[in-house]
Amino acid sequence: MDNLEKVEKLRERANVTYEEAKAALEANNWDLLDAMVALEKAGKTESPKQENYSTSYEQQEQYVRVQEKIEEEQAKATHSRTLGEALRRFFRICRDNYFVVSHHGNVIFQLPLIVTILILLFTWKVTVPVLLISLFFGVHYSFAGKDDLKGANRFMDTASNVADNIKEGFQNGGKKDEQ
Repeated sequence: MDNLEKVEKLRERANVTYEEAKAALEANNWDLLDAMVALEKAGKTESPKQENYSTSYEQQEQYVRVQEKIEEEQAKATHSRTLGEALRRFFRICRDNYFVVSHHGNVIFQLPLIVTILILLFTWKVTVPVLLISLFFGVHYSFAGKDDLKGANRFMDTASNVADNIKEGFQNGGKKDEQ
């Protein structure tokens, strides 16, 4: 930056005349910062309006709002999947996982989830009652495959336990164990 630019910049920042800016720069070996300080000490320019600065959290409310805004945008981005993405994920899960039917720990058969869904979709009036009734004969249902299906398997275990409890209730004639 040449001397003329320095004079212009100091004149704008300090709100002084060209002569005062040039004299301050010459007196301070053309250093802008030193010239600005010299003009402030001489009372020819106003000192900054705000003199105390803080990095405390309480005084930085605008940053908190910005962080909340960023978190909201990230939440929207993760929840705003397109229909195509949702369908691809659904078909991937159906392709990579199986519906397993077992009796007393022995696997009877396993079907890909897509086949299971199609069977349920087209023959639900027959399939759902058969699935429910077979629970009372010791048949157990579960899911296996690449994905984490623990939640679905817990549901299937709960259904089996409920069926076992109902079966025990009928076998005991509705009486509770007496001890």
